[in-house]
Amino acid sequence: MGTLHGDAGPPVPPLLVLSLGVVAISFGAIFVRLAEAPALVTAAYRVGLASILLAPAACWRQRRELAGLGRRDAALAFLAGFFLALHFATWIASLDYTSVANSVVLVNTNPIWVGLLGPLLTGERLRRRTAGCILLSVIGAFIIGWGDLAMGGAALYGDALALAGGVCAAFYLLIGRNLRARVSLLAYILLCYGSAAVFLWIAVLGLGSEFTGFSATTWAAFGGMAVFSQLVGHSSYNWALKWLRTSTVAISLLGEPIGASLLAWMIFGEVLTATKLIGGVLVLTAIYLIAREEMHAPD
Repeated sequence: MGTLHGDAGPPVPPLLVLSLGVVAISFGAIFVRLAEAPALVTAAYRVGLASILLAPAACWRQRRELAGLGRRDAALAFLAGFFLALHFATWIASLDYTSVANSVVLVNTNPIWVGLLGPLLTGERLRRRTAGCILLSVIGAFIIGWGDLAMGGAALYGDALALAGGVCAAFYLLIGRNLRARVSLLAYILLCYGSAAVFLWIAVLGLGSEFTGFSATTWAAFGGMAVFSQLVGHSSYNWALKWLRTSTVAISLLGEPIGASLLAWMIFGEVLTATKLIGGVLVLTAIYLIAREEMHAPD
């Protein structure tokens, strides 16, 4: 079943925890839809509340590491937080214009952008199989966009925002890949979430966006995003990496677009059209193939 550390079993079944993580992250788009607030404000509350809840444990357990962090690593963490802020801002905004299914499929194209941007940033050659996956994803995204073009320019604009969110997530991951070799997970996510929250709240205050006076449903959605989707969801994936193979965890990430689309159908009545289904399958196939390519690539 792809489990590791067979001599000392985990306290709970890893696949159960991983399944919980998929469900928690799948609810992220649903919470966004339920929150009747501007996209920037929603994003700011998501990472802001998560940072506040995470700070006591991180500062207590990693206080020496955080205090001794070098300027270069701190700068990289803040840069990663900047791209994380852009990721949430663009992706959450996309849900105002396009369907949940389109948004979560297109924002999860970050493995494809990592495969494309990695060689450009490191000077490595783009592998032929990676190029083929990128072409497949472009075809899938074009089919999704073609279907949305018939619905009007707003839906296409939402698709573009979701793709932008995927690109920003790729930069966030590329920076984090380098930084995580030297910084513990708890310290890293506190710095990234915290700096992302700072950038987003500066934007909220600078633009004069309304950030109070929301309904109980919106406040509950903010809390659900921070606790369930951000902390429980992402923490479940990170915890599962100790007990399951990277391939098992990576492939499980494809559960988010599927889970979010099903939830949107059940809760909001969103219907999957033929173009969404065909384009989504092509993009998800490209993501799966490029994730496998990345896993088996030499360091």
